[in-house]
Amino acid sequence: MKVTVIGADISSNDVSCSPSLVKNIEDDLYKITDLGATHAALTNITGDDVVISAFVPDDLVETVNAGIVDVLRDNAEDLGDLNGISDDKDSAGEGISYAEAKIAKDMYPDAIILGFDTYGGEPFVEDVANSAISAAKGMKNLTDVSKLLNNSYNKIPGVGYVSSQTDDPVIVATVENINSIGVIANAMIGAALGNKNTYLVKRHTPCNVIPGSVIFSATAFMNGNIMDLAVPFENKTRILR
Repeated sequence: MKVTVIGADISSNDVSCSPSLVKNIEDDLYKITDLGATHAALTNITGDDVVISAFVPDDLVETVNAGIVDVLRDNAEDLGDLNGISDDKDSAGEGISYAEAKIAKDMYPDAIILGFDTYGGEPFVEDVANSAISAAKGMKNLTDVSKLLNNSYNKIPGVGYVSSQTDDPVIVATVENINSIGVIANAMIGAALGNKNTYLVKRHTPCNVIPGSVIFSATAFMNGNIMDLAVPFENKTRILR
């Protein structure tokens, strides 16, 4: 079993996602579970980017990934990142973002997902995402974490290629013990926030930062349920006097 995560800018503007876009995607998520995903959800909405995540048997990853892209395409206000997908890596352009991670056998499918957004394609966003990935590695009760970004083309199973110009990454970590969600998530969030001009936002927050900045949302996807991790993180980091 794996969790697959696909992010895309398909909004009609560069700052936010409309309520109708969100509703239309959520109304079509059943099409992904019909293809064999055990759960599918619109886990992250960050600026003008949406992220669909799904728990998938290994032999259905390609089928479900293609189904996720179909849902994005069917509901797009602007094809945006979908236009960058190609069957040939040399002709691929700026496209959708992809991450996957393994789920431990006989465990509830629990994952932590970070979705990033930039206004002007700020190149340091890759360093921000990699900081969070590196923070998760080796932590107790971590099953798996998505691979480090390496500023090169990405082959997405069942979908095709996207180029290194893809600039709003997604990352995912899977967890074996529900009590470790907070520990691992807070480590990833803290590592990302340690980078310059990087801000954590609540799910479905517009990109209200000046160019030169990166925003990200963080969610827990637990057995099909979504939790916006910005809320408990905000509460935990209040300084008591």
